[in-house]
Parts: sequence; C-alpha cells; structure tokens
Amino acid sequence: MNIKSLLLGSAAALVAVSGARAADAVTVAEPEPAEYVKICDVYGAGYFYIPGTETCLRIGGYIREDIGVGDAGSLDGVNHVTDHMDGDTHSSYWKQTRFTLKTWTGQETELGTLKTYTELRFNFGNSYGDFGNNGGIDGLGNPNRNGDGWIARNKNDSQALEFAYIQLGGLRVGADESAFDTFVGYAGNVINDTIVPYGGFQTNVIQYYFDAGNGISAVASLEEGSGEVGTIDSYVPHVVGGLKWTQGWGAITGVVAYDSNYESVSGKVRLDVTVNDALSLFAMVGYGSTNHLEDTTNNVNAFGRGFYKPWGGSWAVWGGGTYKFNEKTAFNLQASYDDWKDIGLAANVAYTIVPGMTVTAEVDWQRVGQGSIDHDSVLFGATKKNNVGGLLRFQRDF
Repeated sequence: MNIKSLLLGSAAALVAVSGARAADAVTVAEPEPAEYVKICDVYGAGYFYIPGTETCLRIGGYIREDIGVGDAGSLDGVNHVTDHMDGDTHSSYWKQTRFTLKTWTGQETELGTLKTYTELRFNFGNSYGDFGNNGGIDGLGNPNRNGDGWIARNKNDSQALEFAYIQLGGLRVGADESAFDTFVGYAGNVINDTIVPYGGFQTNVIQYYFDAGNGISAVASLEEGSGEVGTIDSYVPHVVGGLKWTQGWGAITGVVAYDSNYESVSGKVRLDVTVNDALSLFAMVGYGSTNHLEDTTNNVNAFGRGFYKPWGGSWAVWGGGTYKFNEKTAFNLQASYDDWKDIGLAANVAYTIVPGMTVTAEVDWQRVGQGSIDHDSVLFGATKKNNVGGLLRFQRDF
C-alpha cells in the first residue's frame, strides 16, 4: 500500500464518521410567538385582557398611614392608654397603617356586562385606643367604622374582606355596603364622616339597579345587615329602595329602609349641588322610627339606634362641601346634628403632592350627651362630653 492509497482511505473514513454524527444532530424547535398583554379600554383606564380570555382585569389599591391625636372620631375617645410604670390612664397619639388591594373585572355577555369587584384591607396599628376586646363591636352592637369603612378588630389591627360582589347587568350579589348608604352617598369628603353616624354599611346583598334614562335611576336591595343589632334574626331580610335624579347642576336622591328585626322604617333625602368647577355642596336629612328600637324587652337592646337609624333620636342632618383651590389642593367641611343634640364638625385640607400621593390634615370636634341623658349615659359613659382630635393622613394610590 502506497502513501496515496493511505491518504484516500483516511479521507473516506473521515467522511463516513462525519455523516454518522450529522445524522445524530438535535433539531431545535422554532420558538413560539410571544403573547403580549393586550390593553382593554372598554371599562376605563388600567384594564387589560387576561391572556386567553375575553375578561378584562384591573388591579389597584393604596397604602395609607394615619397619625392621630385627641378623641374625635370615636364616641368614647380613641387613645386612652395605661402607663406601663404606674398604671395611670392618660392620652397618647395613635397610628394606623393600611394596605388595600382592589380588583375589578369586566366582560361582555349576551345578558349584559359581567363585572366583579373585590377589596381586601390589612391594618396594623400601635394597639392604642378604646376599641375594646369585642372584635370591633361598638356600644350599639355594630362594627366600628372610622370615616371610610375601617373596621376595628383586636383593637386597631385587622384583616378584612371589605367588598366581594358579582354584577351581571343591573343585578348585584355578594358583600357590599348597604344601598342605604352607597346609593344616597357618603356624608362628605372628610375622613371622619360618621361623628353623627348615618348608616350601618357592611352587609351581604342581593340588589338590582335600574337606569331609566334622563338622569333617573333606582335601586332595590335585600340585605342581611351586620353586627349584633343589625344582622337579621329570621328569614325576613332588610329591604332598601332608592330613587335618584341626576342633572348637570347636581342630584336629588332618596332612600327608604325597612329593618326586619325591629319592624321599623328609616329614610334619607339628599341634595347635591355643583355650584361651579371649584365648589360643590351637599345637604342630607335622615328620619326613622324609634318605637321598636327602644323596646327594652327585646333580647338585643338598641337604645334607640339600629342598622338603618344609627343616629340619636328620630332625625338627623348632615351638610357640607368641597372647595378646590387648584388641581392639587381642596378644602372639605362637614357639620352634623341629631335629635339627641349630638353635634359633629370635621374639616380638612387635602393636598396632592404628586399624582397618586395625597396628604390630608383634618380637625374634628364632637359633643354628645346633651339630649337623651339615659341613652347617652349608657352608650357613652357620661352625661355630657366634648371630643376634639386631629388626623394626618398620607396615602399612595395605585
């Protein structure tokens, strides 16, 4: 065998080996096309399509820090504390931090728009305050509410599913606040809007909303209530109905509620007026029966108050407004008074530092115990009492 034959044989062997290795090569699959989140602007800003569905989702919420001093905002004072050294009772400031997570969904169906809404609240406080150890139940047997729906449990620490409802067209079912409060509107833009209380708020509902056009709308709601006094004690639900007329100048709204526990009826009428782009005003009056509520033979004694008539006596009034100095700064005021001569005043200035972050400074004053002495002495522990307090709130919305 000569050198030429050896070289040709080696080259043939290399080609054969290379061909065998090429046959064993791994084929890489083509990458799947990326699926990007699609914006859904049908229901407003912030919605996007859940991938693979026709459902639009929005996620939001806020983080809040409250710093308070004094007593206003609680019927019996919010920050009486015991000295760790000598056991004496005195006052201190209080703090509360909240994280709230909200979700909205929307989808079009053959029966109308299908929506959901949820709101989870997580609170942490410094454990100061006369919230008691009763799971956040006040002297009326109702959950405590601080202005915008804060439910106090285990003093000022709590976790709560505040809202969770489904709505198909005009039908809504789930956990919501009572139509007696939401349909007619909250009592102003102050933080402590319940110095003279105007509703029971949280409840399970079956509601129907109707839009008749030309600014006329209505609601009918079957409700369970909440708290020792408010929760229904039979198969008969509480019933709420409302009617509203809205125009460019404002709105007129009325609601009526039947309390099945006490077989009593309460109602509220509200007038909203938009004076101009800077100034808006409101006035609201409430009236309710007290005969059954004051029946001390009942197992639950409401002392003249109930889920749909939490104010003292037969009637109460609320009024106030908002003045916007500019796009960043607003002044809010609310005054309230009831049949028991309880008085409440709240005023604040809200300033938007940057979009999504607002600082609010509020001052509150309350006077109780001037009217029905027997009821007030039971509920508030004193015949007459003045409460004064202030609140500084930092809130980041997202």
